[in-house]
Amino acid sequence: MTHNGDSIRIDKLLWFLRLAPTRTQAQEWVAAGHIRVNGRRVARASHAVHAGDILTLPTHSGTRVITLGALPVRRGPPAEAHSLYRDHDLAVDQPPGTEA
Repeated sequence: MTHNGDSIRIDKLLWFLRLAPTRTQAQEWVAAGHIRVNGRRVARASHAVHAGDILTLPTHSGTRVITLGALPVRRGPPAEAHSLYRDHDLAVDQPPGTEA
């Protein structure tokens, strides 16, 4: 399922895509300056994100870069959430010819 509007709040997006365990955690990451959209640090949890945007997120082992293909309308199952974005870090680790 994709979002009917043309944008979604960054905190809601991170939670819907299961990149943050809670919306509150997503808000804390944004407030701490850990999230970038299209290379720019996001300062507010209400920052609008659009399909096609590139997000840079912190992880325990480094940095994760994703491109949004579509916007979600709900917090669905993990497979549904993952189908809405392309993870650039995973693409590097996949053998040639197996890209999603």
